[in-house]
Amino acid sequence: MERKSVESLTNLARKGGILVHPTSFPGPYGIGDLGPCAYQFIDFLAEAGQTLWQVLPLGPTGYGDSPYQSFSSFAGQPLIISPELLGDMGLLTKQELELVEWDPVKIDFGPVIEYKMGLLRKAYKHFSKIKNQELIDEFEAFCLKQQEWLEDYALFMAVKDAHDGVMWCQWLPEIAFPTQEVLKKWRNKLHSEVRYYSFVQFIFFLQWYKLKFYANEKGISIIGDIPIFAAFDSADVWGNKELFYLDKEGYPVVVAGVPPDYFSETGQLWGNPLYDWEAHKAQDFSWWVQRVKASLNLVDYLRIDHFRGFEAYYAIPYGAENAVHGEWRKGPYKDLFYAIQKELGEELPIIAEDLGVITPEVIELRDHFNLPGMKILQFGFDNTDENPFLPHHYVARTVCYTGTHDNDTTLGWYLKASKDCQKKVRQYMNTNRSKVAWDFIRTCYGSVSEMAIVPLQDVLGLDSTARMNAPGTTMNNWQWRYIPELLDMELARKLYDTSVLYGRTELKSRGDI
Repeated sequence: MERKSVESLTNLARKGGILVHPTSFPGPYGIGDLGPCAYQFIDFLAEAGQTLWQVLPLGPTGYGDSPYQSFSSFAGQPLIISPELLGDMGLLTKQELELVEWDPVKIDFGPVIEYKMGLLRKAYKHFSKIKNQELIDEFEAFCLKQQEWLEDYALFMAVKDAHDGVMWCQWLPEIAFPTQEVLKKWRNKLHSEVRYYSFVQFIFFLQWYKLKFYANEKGISIIGDIPIFAAFDSADVWGNKELFYLDKEGYPVVVAGVPPDYFSETGQLWGNPLYDWEAHKAQDFSWWVQRVKASLNLVDYLRIDHFRGFEAYYAIPYGAENAVHGEWRKGPYKDLFYAIQKELGEELPIIAEDLGVITPEVIELRDHFNLPGMKILQFGFDNTDENPFLPHHYVARTVCYTGTHDNDTTLGWYLKASKDCQKKVRQYMNTNRSKVAWDFIRTCYGSVSEMAIVPLQDVLGLDSTARMNAPGTTMNNWQWRYIPELLDMELARKLYDTSVLYGRTELKSRGDI
C-alpha cells in the first residue's frame, strides 16, 4: 500500500484531466462509491485520452457533509466503500444487497449515511465470523502498519458513539483529556467498536488502492486534496492537543478564517482551530510530514488548500460572530517544506492553492519549492478589466481550471454574469451561450499551463443545478451525481480530440473511438 513514485513536476509533460469526487459517481446505493462505476469512469478517462483525475479530500465527513471538515486527516471516507465489492468478498449476502430506490442525481446524506453504515455493520459481523485466514492476516497487518494514526482515530470514533456523537470536548473529562492508562482502559472497554472502525478503514484502503492501481496502470494519475486546517471535532485535535491553540477546557482560543474583502463585508469565519506552529517546529513538523506522506500514499499529486496560510494566517477570537476582528500571524513559511523535503525528497508533487489575496512572500514560498499554482479561467472574466487569470498571462508552472468545486458550473456562471462580462467572454473565445462550456475547456486545454483540469459538470455542459458547493452556505452542497449514460463514446471522442489538438495526451491514435 505504498505510494508509487511519480515523475517530477519539473519535467511534467502537458496533461489534462477531470475533477469529480467519488461521491458523484453513479451507482445503486444512494452515493457514488469505489465499485464498478468508479472503474467505468477510469475507463472513460482512458478512452478520452485523459491522464489526470482530481478528487476532493477523501476523509470521513461530519456535520454538513463537507469533505473539508473531516474526523481525521488520515482516515478514509466510509461512505464511498462499495457494497458490491463487499459482496464479492463474501462480507455481504445477496439479501443484504437488495436495492433501495434512491435519487440518481442527488445525494440525500441523512438516509444514505444510515443505510451505508448499516451495511458496514453487517459486513463487520460477517468478517468477525470469517474463516479466511489470509484476509484476517491482511487486516491485522494493516492495523499494525497504520497504528500511528489508526489507534487514535478508531478509539475517537468509538468514544464519540458512546457519547451520542457530541464533540470530544463535551465527553467525560477523563477521556476528553486522557492519560495513557485511561486510553488503555477505554480501548478495552470499547474493544469491539474500536475493531469495527479499524475494519472499516481496512476495507476503504483495500478498495481505494485497487482502484488507484487500476487508474495508474491505464496511465492516469490521481490528484488529491487536503485542507490546510484540521476540523476541531477530529481525532487530529483530540489526540494532539499540544499542537493547537486550545484553552484548558479544550475549546479553541483562536480560529481560522479570512478577513473582509471585496466578496464579503464580514469576511469568512471557518472556525477551525489554529496550529501552534512553534509546537510543531519543536517536533520537527512530524505531524504535518506524516500527514503529507500519508496523503501521497493515496494519490500521486496533492493540492493543498489555502496555501497562503503557511506564510501568514488570519486568527479570529473564538466565539466571534464574524471575521471582522482578527489579526494576521506568521506561519511556518519555508521551515515546514524543508521538513517535508527531508522526508519525501527535493521535488514535491504538491500543487499550491494560491487563490485570493496573495502577498509577495507567498509567491516566494511557492516558487522557492517550485510548486505550481492555480489559475481559474472563470476568474479572468469576473470583471471587464485586464487580470492575471486571463490565459495570455499564464506561465507554464501552473494548473489551469475552468472552475473548481467552489465555483458555479461554467454555463451557470456565464448565465449569471453581467452583460459586459458575457460580451468579453464571447469576444475572447469567439463563443456563444450554447457552446460556452466547451470553449472554456478548449481555452483551458490550449493554455500554456502544465496541467489542465475541468470539472465533469463542464464536460457535460451542465448549469447551476449541478453545482457542487457554494461557499458560505451550509445547505444543498456536495450532493451532485451524474447518470452513467452521460459518459458515452461520443463525449470520449470529443474530449480526446481536444486533448490531441492541444498536446495534452501521450496517446498517438485512437482508432477504437
